[in-house]
Amino acid sequence: MATPKKGRSASAQSKPGRSLALILIAIVALTGGMFASGHTKPRLGIDLAGGTSITLRAVPEAGNESAINKTNMDTAVSIMERRVNGLGVSEAEVQTQGRDNIVVNIPKGTNSEQARKQVGTTAKLYFRPVIATEVSGGKGATSPSPSPTGSPSGKPSAAASDKPAATDKNSASPSATPTTQGRAVTDGLKADATPSASAPDKASPSPSASGGSAEADANALQAKYAKLDCTDTKTRSTVGDGVKASQPTLACGKNSGGQWQKYILGPAEVDGTDVDKAQAVLNTQTGAGWTVTMDFTDAGAKKFGDITGKLAQNQPPQNQFAIVLDGDVVSDPSVNQALTGGNAEISGNFNQQSAQELSNMLSYGALPLTFKVDSMTTVTAALGGDQLQAGLIAGAIGLALVVIYLLAYYRGLSFVAVLSLLVSAALTYTLMSLLGPAIGFALNLPAVCGAIVAIGITADSFIVYFERVRDEIREGRTLRPAVERAWPRARRTILVSDFVSFLAAAVLFIVTVGKVRGFAFTLGLTTLLDVVVVFLFTKPLLTLLARRTFFASGHKWSGLDPKSLGVQPPLRRTRRPSAPVETKEA
Repeated sequence: MATPKKGRSASAQSKPGRSLALILIAIVALTGGMFASGHTKPRLGIDLAGGTSITLRAVPEAGNESAINKTNMDTAVSIMERRVNGLGVSEAEVQTQGRDNIVVNIPKGTNSEQARKQVGTTAKLYFRPVIATEVSGGKGATSPSPSPTGSPSGKPSAAASDKPAATDKNSASPSATPTTQGRAVTDGLKADATPSASAPDKASPSPSASGGSAEADANALQAKYAKLDCTDTKTRSTVGDGVKASQPTLACGKNSGGQWQKYILGPAEVDGTDVDKAQAVLNTQTGAGWTVTMDFTDAGAKKFGDITGKLAQNQPPQNQFAIVLDGDVVSDPSVNQALTGGNAEISGNFNQQSAQELSNMLSYGALPLTFKVDSMTTVTAALGGDQLQAGLIAGAIGLALVVIYLLAYYRGLSFVAVLSLLVSAALTYTLMSLLGPAIGFALNLPAVCGAIVAIGITADSFIVYFERVRDEIREGRTLRPAVERAWPRARRTILVSDFVSFLAAAVLFIVTVGKVRGFAFTLGLTTLLDVVVVFLFTKPLLTLLARRTFFASGHKWSGLDPKSLGVQPPLRRTRRPSAPVETKEA
């Protein structure tokens, strides 16, 4: 049994170059990938790079003040976090402050501007039938010009402006008169005065409701519509305020020519909760450019099929449905048949950014509350930079003390330790640079602290191995067998120690939020790298050095001098002189 063990030991000693070559290839590959991707520096968090801090205040809808509660606020925080992370903005902090405020800290980055636009957007999506529409400020009839029609596949095509909150292709028709149009609008409003069964926020009609009151409401809404000027920003921002989804409403949107369009819309037949998935797609086959595709839930698909079936029987513009996002008409396609495919497509003049913004908001749901921006401040990196400089100075001092200790105590072995630290630093830096664009990792001050703490963890692994080797030498073994015999015991100790550190980092990462997770992530990453460096660099390098005369002979500056380690030379056995034999006479 002893022979195979010696064979394995000899094999392990004869091939340390493979491990060193492997880690060298890994460093070269990571460095090459870092320069090839153009990300030669780690991404910085808001405390180091600066950014924007936004305070949002929850505004209750009329008659629903109780909606501002802990459950809805926590839901809003969760949705906002998913939105900004969906855009690739990392280390964005979203947290409640008080009863009705949410503070969002967005670090400076590629998509931070998009994130600022989306954090407080409610993203309430409704599909409402169009009752009347015309260019805002236009006179006369409101019959639209032909607009794209729904396809049998269930993907209605709709014209859209370069902004997701605008669409339409409507123009006045010279064949209609104001009187005729007014009568059509009144009839349409009367027909939609009672919410349909599929409309969200259903409300049962009051027993006292009569045809006269419905007609009065329709006339009042038509009068507001006649006065509505969507070109006025202040007026446009208040359109539809306080109107439930089950009620007719007014809305604004831009047509493909960039003109503001005003609408009278019926009760919502489908809402955003019926959308299962939305994504931005580049449609190269039809030449439609960037589009937003939506897949409905089973219930939503049935509602969508029902409303398109009803609209297909009407005359323009009442064969159109408006896709309304946060009060703005995103699209208003016309329908000539029921669309039962369970999906829809919003197409038009989208670019990649606007299509991704819309799909991102739809995918991550609507906020349960309406928010208004109370304050927006720019955070400079000056304070964080000063703290980073102080932290780096402290880290450099700590590292210098470690190196001095290694030189004084381990002498020649400190060469192995310093090289191992440099390899660990190179791997850590390249991985942090690559993880920024890959998973959105951003380096903040706690993460820097985690990297500094990792220096002690890595040094501890070296010390464990070195002491095991020195123990073997104290027992009278030469260096080469001492290096191999010490490794199994040192390996177990190192793995147990690193496992405990990694477990602590993982638990901390899971149970904490915000910047503390940066500390936990960095600590866990550097702990894993410590295992890699010790196994693939430190141990193979020491195996190679054990073959050199300077270390193998136990030079006094090698750190492995048997005399300085307290090894006593073996004593030679000497024969004691025999005592003289006494005679009887003596």
